[in-house]
Amino acid sequence: MNRALTGADVFDGKQLHEGKAFLLEGDVFCGIVPAESVPAAFEIEELSGGTILPGFVDLQANGGGGVMFNDETSADGLRAIAEAHATTGTRALLPTLITDTPSRTRAAVEAVEAAIEHKMPGIIGIHLEGPHLSVARKGAHDPELIRPMTDSDEAFLVETAKRLANVMLTVAPENVTCNQIARLSEAGVIVSLGHTDCTMADAEAAFEAGACCVTHLFNAMSQMGNREPGLVGATLHTSTISAGMIADDIHVHQASMRVALSSKQGPGNIFLVTDAMSTVGSDITELKLNGRRILRQNGQLTLEDGTLAGADLELSHALSILVENLGIPKERAFAMATLFPAQVLPQPGTAGRFVVGSAANAILLDDNLGYIRGL
Repeated sequence: MNRALTGADVFDGKQLHEGKAFLLEGDVFCGIVPAESVPAAFEIEELSGGTILPGFVDLQANGGGGVMFNDETSADGLRAIAEAHATTGTRALLPTLITDTPSRTRAAVEAVEAAIEHKMPGIIGIHLEGPHLSVARKGAHDPELIRPMTDSDEAFLVETAKRLANVMLTVAPENVTCNQIARLSEAGVIVSLGHTDCTMADAEAAFEAGACCVTHLFNAMSQMGNREPGLVGATLHTSTISAGMIADDIHVHQASMRVALSSKQGPGNIFLVTDAMSTVGSDITELKLNGRRILRQNGQLTLEDGTLAGADLELSHALSILVENLGIPKERAFAMATLFPAQVLPQPGTAGRFVVGSAANAILLDDNLGYIRGL
């Protein structure tokens, strides 16, 4: 069926269009035309406001649908996670394994490889957050499992990059050398700095070696001081570096978000992540990570000692915080949930943008930026 969706704004990944029609042939994107110029072959479907945009892209999703990837490193686990995120508007994600054992890490890679081979909707790669982090900035990661990167670890990661199109790896310079970062980057791994107490000089050396991204900016990292800018300062100072951010109004103060967004104007960008745990798409009130209880209360997730442990967040809610609370233009906010994260990936395909002749994976948000449905 050929449809021309009118009555809503359209964000195509770069530009926000008003008064246009969004053309679909089945689920294939056919173009954006003036509402008064819809081809005769398309049946007009009038929408009552809102915005059509590419499905969200989330590069840090630890779980969903009551399932943690660390616990269910299987096709069934990935399916539950992807389906839960799809109900919130996410159409492409990197299932994220939090610091775990080598055997669990290998199982996670095998599960993602199988999911992609069978074209499981939503799964486009993997994010390994650890175990080569800093204990000093461990956050909710199990310190007993944090360790330096060995030659065998590096070889496994290089091989993983040959098997999967998109491999993201969060590391701390304290436990990974610049030579290792260089070789991993050359192999196609997206090396991201995070969970680190590194100096600005250490961060810049890692960037020079090939690290191109930073994991959940401001959280679990060295902060910006007057004499030592730390990883936060290095990230905002280096224009080519992109960084994920958890914009839930809990992990990062609104003033800090404004500073980051004012500083980062490209070619590197700030993009949104959920850092979601298994709570997405479920009503569970607690879960476990490496045997430790995580409690869900008042919109946040914490260990029993109060340490933040992931986020209870949907990307549409993060958009509303950016637009309504911070005054960020919709065009930029939408890009932070679609195009900008996709640009970090070596092989994004059509994620985060509309491409004529390809599946649209379009979603509809209401006027308050709440997710309505897929199109």
